[in-house]
Amino acid sequence: MNSLQRALLTVLTGSLLLGVLAAQTGQQTNLPNKAGSVKFAVMGDMGTGDAMQLQTGVQLSAMRDKFPFEFVLMLGDNVYGTQDFSKKFEVPYKTLLDQKVPFYAALGNHDDQNEVFYKNYNMNGKRYYAFEKGTAKFFVLDSTRIDRPQLDWFDKELSSTGSEWKIAFFHHPLYSTGGTHGPEVAVREVVEPMLVKYGVDVVFTGHEHFYERIKPQLGGITHFISGAGGQLRKGDLHRVDPMAAGYDADRSFMLVEIDGPTMYFQSITRTGQVVDSGTIANVPDPKRSTETSPPISLPPGPITTQP
Repeated sequence: MNSLQRALLTVLTGSLLLGVLAAQTGQQTNLPNKAGSVKFAVMGDMGTGDAMQLQTGVQLSAMRDKFPFEFVLMLGDNVYGTQDFSKKFEVPYKTLLDQKVPFYAALGNHDDQNEVFYKNYNMNGKRYYAFEKGTAKFFVLDSTRIDRPQLDWFDKELSSTGSEWKIAFFHHPLYSTGGTHGPEVAVREVVEPMLVKYGVDVVFTGHEHFYERIKPQLGGITHFISGAGGQLRKGDLHRVDPMAAGYDADRSFMLVEIDGPTMYFQSITRTGQVVDSGTIANVPDPKRSTETSPPISLPPGPITTQP
């Protein structure tokens, strides 16, 4: 039996296991699931190729039968170790790939720069890029290699968009109560002023191997960490301010829906248990004006991040 056959067998075994677990926990999603809304999934730190990642992939696919999300955000550390895209990406998410669901990747500190050329990551050879879906524009950063050209690009992209929702995603969290890493302060110092100045609504990150929702920070921005798609660091949450909610007992991913001025979200485990949910309102802040905000001072050299 070759490696691909073993991986497929693991997926089938995981499917049977999840069938039992789903009956116990009651697979659920209470998202509005409205016609015309923007629906997507979010996950990070998943590229292990192990049984837990496979089972999480099965659950993610099962959820799409109830909540037909249109695309997936990948928050970095997409492939750990060797770039075995078959074992660590194509097999775990085969059902979604067969359904032509696009994945949009950000690079993490364990990723190879050449991943930008892997067609299923939709990076088109770029380590930072932007794309639009409905009323939302998504800005993807390479937080491992923050430098002046990237920050100049980010400033230009944010200043020129008129999208109702502005969403940024990258690997290193600007806020975290995790015991292993904690917040990436160096990145926060140069990225957060732009997020606030241009009215970014939500930030998704990974790096920490758990789920965490942070209380709204500067500019009313809500920060999420969803870094348990394939890795898990049990008991790593400190559960102190500024944490609003967190879960570090199993692998997980997020489902998100944008309908008009409201974003709905849920964090779901590999067994189908909803461990956090809520809404975020898109309310324009009159104090946040790009015309009156002072210019942002950008560093001349690259920013060093945690391994």
